[in-house]
Amino acid sequence: MEYGCIGERLAHSFSKEIHNQLADYKYELKEIEKENVDSFMKEHDFKAINVTIPYKETVIPYLDSISDEARKIGAVNTIVNKNGKLFGYNTDFFGMKSLIEKAGIVIKGKTVAVLGSGGTMKTACAVSEALGAKKIYKVSRTAKDDFITYEMLYEKSDCVDVIINTTPVGMYPAIYASAVDVERFKNLSGVVDAVYNPLRSKLVFDALKRNIKAVGGLYMLVKQAAVAVEHFINVTVSENDVERVFSSLFSEKENIVLTGMPSCGKTTVGEILSKELNKRFYDSDKLVEENEKCPIPEIFRNSGEAYFRECEAKAVFELSKNTSSIISTGGGVILNPQNMELLKENGRVFFLDRPLEKLITTDDRPLSSNKSDLEKRYNERYDLYKSTCDVVIDVSGIIEETVDRILRVIQ
Repeated sequence: MEYGCIGERLAHSFSKEIHNQLADYKYELKEIEKENVDSFMKEHDFKAINVTIPYKETVIPYLDSISDEARKIGAVNTIVNKNGKLFGYNTDFFGMKSLIEKAGIVIKGKTVAVLGSGGTMKTACAVSEALGAKKIYKVSRTAKDDFITYEMLYEKSDCVDVIINTTPVGMYPAIYASAVDVERFKNLSGVVDAVYNPLRSKLVFDALKRNIKAVGGLYMLVKQAAVAVEHFINVTVSENDVERVFSSLFSEKENIVLTGMPSCGKTTVGEILSKELNKRFYDSDKLVEENEKCPIPEIFRNSGEAYFRECEAKAVFELSKNTSSIISTGGGVILNPQNMELLKENGRVFFLDRPLEKLITTDDRPLSSNKSDLEKRYNERYDLYKSTCDVVIDVSGIIEETVDRILRVIQ
């Protein structure tokens, strides 16, 4: 390996895609078990590497030189091999600082709670100090040294202005989890989450629901990679290039979620978008049928609507973990608020708004098999469709017009 990233679990890392867009070299992901780190570092058969969880501190004893910011933080995420000598840097510092500044979250004069105990926690503390934080609480599961527990943090919750999460809680595949309950912090003005997959973690989503400035870690990942590239091959990466790669990656990874009444065209539109955007297509109703090995009308007849909604929620949870996908949802998916929160962690929701008079009834739709039931469902759900979506798309015309309207929004 000449250039790459080492860590314990890298299957869902975005680093390779980012470096491929920023520089012209082959970048590899290399998973290493703890017992093999020693031999890898002693051999140092590489030109330059990034280091991620859980080895940002482990690699330090193998280095011949360490940058001032890395020494102060006590964690290294970038190593360059210069004629057999290993030089360590911490580009996470610049990534997190840029992320906070881009989000417009004010640290100066504020009380910051940093969640976690690893290398990224040290980075977050150093950035908070550099940005003028009044007080920094280090928060871990156990009280030790200068750490407080989460229970102790809740006791101080009214004093906390900004939360920075550096734990992997909420990271793929264990989505829809949060290290803290945002509702318990009444004076919160900002939330920063180093988690980048999903694009919007539950922590971020919960903060945004309260109109608190909140941001996930994808921009930090891109910015720190850009600074690493500068160390790797001695070039300058412009802010325009950082923004370009970030926007491109976010757009590529973000799911397109289609909601709307039965017969509004979700499946047809989704299949066309899948080809246009080179994103995988999924249908939540089809996944329910695959999981249950039974058609939906039979599920309703044999087990009732409540059981179907449980099956639907399981399917949504599974699909929400995906990125780079088009997801067509069942007509009633909006009835469960958790469904929509999950779908928004990695997706943007488009409501296909087809007028009632243009919707049709079919026997295979248990809750809208006749005009009377269809109208009832429409009146019950219309406001929910609008309040849970990000974009309303007029579907009164032909399919091609609907697809074009969506493409104009996302491109």
